[in-house]
Amino acid sequence: MLTQNLGYPRIGSQRELKKVCEGYWAGKTGHKNVLTVGKNIRHDNWLMQKEAGIDLIPSNDFSYYDHVLDHSLMFGAIPKRYNEVILKQGKEELDLYFAMARGYQKDGLDVVAMEMTKWFDTNYHYIVPEFYKDQSFRLFSAKITNEFYEAKQLGIITKPVLIGPVTYLLLGKEKESGFEKIDLLKNLLPVYEEILTKLQDLGAERIQFDEPFLSLDLTEKEQQAYRDAYKQLRKIFPRLKFILTTYFEKLGSNAELVASLPVDALHIDLVRAPQQLNEVLELLLPTKTILSLGLVDGRNIWKNDFETSLNIIKKAKDRLGDDRVWIAPSCSLIHSPVDLRNEHNAETLTPEIKQWLAFARQKVTEVASLKSLASDSPGVRAQYQLAENQYANGLRKTSSLIHNNAVKERVKKITESDWQRLSAFTLRKQKQQALLNLPLYTTTTIGSFPQTAEVRSWRAQLKKGAITQAQYDLYIARETEKTVKWQEEIDIDVLVHGEFERNDMVEYFGEQLQGFTFTQNGWVQSYGSRCVKPPIIYGDVSRPDAMTVRWSAYAQSLTDKWMKGMLTGPVTILQWSFVRNDQPRSETCSQIALAIRDEVVDLEAAGIKIIQIDEPAIREGLPLRQADWAAYLDWAVKAFRISASGVQDDTQIHTHMCYSEFNDIIQNIADMDADVITIETSRSQMELLDVFADFKYPNEIGPGVYDIHSPRVPNRDEMTYLLKKARAVIPDAQLWVNPDCGLKTRGWDETKLALTEMVAAAKEMRATVTEPATL
Repeated sequence: MLTQNLGYPRIGSQRELKKVCEGYWAGKTGHKNVLTVGKNIRHDNWLMQKEAGIDLIPSNDFSYYDHVLDHSLMFGAIPKRYNEVILKQGKEELDLYFAMARGYQKDGLDVVAMEMTKWFDTNYHYIVPEFYKDQSFRLFSAKITNEFYEAKQLGIITKPVLIGPVTYLLLGKEKESGFEKIDLLKNLLPVYEEILTKLQDLGAERIQFDEPFLSLDLTEKEQQAYRDAYKQLRKIFPRLKFILTTYFEKLGSNAELVASLPVDALHIDLVRAPQQLNEVLELLLPTKTILSLGLVDGRNIWKNDFETSLNIIKKAKDRLGDDRVWIAPSCSLIHSPVDLRNEHNAETLTPEIKQWLAFARQKVTEVASLKSLASDSPGVRAQYQLAENQYANGLRKTSSLIHNNAVKERVKKITESDWQRLSAFTLRKQKQQALLNLPLYTTTTIGSFPQTAEVRSWRAQLKKGAITQAQYDLYIARETEKTVKWQEEIDIDVLVHGEFERNDMVEYFGEQLQGFTFTQNGWVQSYGSRCVKPPIIYGDVSRPDAMTVRWSAYAQSLTDKWMKGMLTGPVTILQWSFVRNDQPRSETCSQIALAIRDEVVDLEAAGIKIIQIDEPAIREGLPLRQADWAAYLDWAVKAFRISASGVQDDTQIHTHMCYSEFNDIIQNIADMDADVITIETSRSQMELLDVFADFKYPNEIGPGVYDIHSPRVPNRDEMTYLLKKARAVIPDAQLWVNPDCGLKTRGWDETKLALTEMVAAAKEMRATVTEPATL
């Protein structure tokens, strides 16, 4: 048996990559320093995996921003609008790369970033490839060969990781009509052939092809594309060993197709889809294909259950033999924090809970341990590891920390009335307009304002005990007051308090809910340099006290305008946490929904009549197989409605969603029955709005008019142009005006410029309305 790893976190154990990239973008460090930090991270990752006992170590799993963007650059899939950036930068690749990810606004150029969306059902965001009719591809970047050679110089023959050709095309978007992106396969394959030739010449023996779309529903044409692609590559490269990796779901209807592909090894995810093992074993039995068992959870932080994994390994070995079974994590470990050894705060992560956990470095060790334990004669060290694993998992099952009977009983008593507003939207809208008296094209923001270095410094000082809680609260009050006053000055209609007291939109709530715990350094990459530190849900969830009422009520007291209360929704808290795996996710979500409901009711009682319950992750949580959608959407929509339905008709409930395709679930979005929904639309130039128009979405909607994930500042004309596109499909009376997302990661200078332009654009649109709005 061999062990393999599919990918490793690229941020560095102390987020070194984030810091150097952000320093480079700010002009505080140079190009060579970025490359040096990247090289050091790669070397540390390779050497650690070798020392841990991983047989097949990946390369090209590192990325300075996003691995899909790496492939677009490698294949020369560079939109024409970046041609001038290429000319400005000469032969410098990194600035072109970052321009594609973040936009480019200097040297007299103003180029928008490429679109970004979620990587399957994870919280990782990738840069969407752009495809055009008859598009040609060429080998542009040598990153994959350079990194293979780097590892070879260290004495490690890695297995280079490539997104498979079919998955790469399916990840992209057609930017003009008259063709299907899968038709570009014949143009793309020659570049794969060129890459594989160079890798083979350098001494590569195995290639990892990531094809996660094989775990999704495919058309016959897409299935045929897989046959054609791998038949062609196998014909040209008979000696290279092809490792086909699938993850996040079962193969299902694609199982026979996959078993027929001319590959040497197949990886399947047995954490997310353990039920597929028997079918895959039967299909592979008459072949020579090796089966890689994805046993160690790459997307959660719980220790592996060695006993369960060893039983699966034994079953596979009994059917296929030792030489046809490999052991691996379920997927790339980029979704896991880097190293549990970096956790030293026993107050937030108690020793009892810590012993139940494994981060990426520990997961690599678990893979190697399983290999030792599955051998015919495991050594003393391996047997000790098994005993330790059994002890920790046994303690978790019986721990008194986990269960709260009062919470369980409250969930059991939920009835239909708990997820229904008092009246239908048409009546609620009349009552809300009578109370709120908001203008057409109402302006607002999504919630957060810039979290400057000073804001973060004050929070850090509080944690260290360098300042008192009273000093910190006084600072937050001042920042909130300044932000409220500034919003009044530029005449935003619905204000927010800025969220200066909050760290992360999920972590902040988790810190105040029972059943959650936290890490010091459990960072995972969300997109680019943006890292998040997901809470850990280890037990039953409840809300002991109000969480947001104090600062929302204080902000409302500073203004005569309406202040919007800001909450994170139950599905998003679930999706963006590391969730307990000992009960159904739906049960945990219902517990969170009741806690948020209590907060909503308290906000209303405190005079907050506009309350936003963010659910950016509801689309992300959708199962990859369409047959499983209905069950998920039933409990996810109910969870949101439970959280929102405890208020009176004249209290306006908002929700926010970003980087999601809504076409297939628009009815379910409508079923959430939020009075106002704000969505990301600027990077797609309002394309995402079409589905709301075709569906005739009944409630109000705020399409984002500028991209907050890019540092470029749009002008009024740009935003007016987007609002006119929105008006063409959505009636004036339904439209709000807002940025795509929260402004936490932006600087104040760009924020002030952009929001001033946004308010001016809204007023310009308001002045053009000739017909009176109808309720």
